Amino acid sequence: MTKPIAIQLWSVQEACREDFFGTLERIAEMGYDGVEFAGYYDRSAADLKAKLAELGLGIAGSHIPYEKLRDELDTVIAFEQELGNDYIVCPWADFETEAEWIEFAKSLRVIAEQVRARGLHFVYHNHAHEFKRLGNDYILDVLLAGVHGLEVELDTYWVHHAGVDVVPYMERWADRMPLVHLKDMKRDPVVESTEIGNGVLAVKRFAELAEQNGVKWLIIEQEAFDKDQLLSVEIGLKNLRKMVGK
Repeated sequence: MTKPIAIQLWSVQEACREDFFGTLERIAEMGYDGVEFAGYYDRSAADLKAKLAELGLGIAGSHIPYEKLRDELDTVIAFEQELGNDYIVCPWADFETEAEWIEFAKSLRVIAEQVRARGLHFVYHNHAHEFKRLGNDYILDVLLAGVHGLEVELDTYWVHHAGVDVVPYMERWADRMPLVHLKDMKRDPVVESTEIGNGVLAVKRFAELAEQNGVKWLIIEQEAFDKDQLLSVEIGLKNLRKMVGK
């Protein structure tokens, strides 16, 4: 396995709120290759870039709310360019009606065009609800088919959670998938995420297929915890490295 492994910093948001740069230092000490941002905690792009360089951490991408992309896109792009981030990720959207989803797709076309014109990638991150149907197709398929240049950061956990077979879906969009979220699932007492390697999902298979498909980053994410967040994501990294032989 040659692909770098990043952590989605949403997973350790409590630690980030308490000491953002200290948390980045811990992430580097664990052996992560990079980070995916979920907020900047009032740090400037220049300060963030310098800190990442000091720690030897790369940037897998950044989750930026849709409303900010829609309303402040020029500011967003300028910040990401200064930071040195190539992947702008829309992390969430949900609507009640088909008409609202169609309008959302139109908005994504405008955003994608401007992001790509500035030399960056525009990516959508899925949850489970994008596997509801618009007509005969999944919502996520409608977005990817209808928005030129849009790429996907496939969250394998949520694909499985939606009842969709992950491997064929990864293969379907292999050429539009630069980033992959790896997250494991436990089913007792409830369905929720857990450390990579401590759940029931075929994470090793997903990682191997992502490698074959030429993804740029494997990104660990965890949303539910029964121990310290930093300890959990360290366990997840160690287990993933064992799985992929890295």
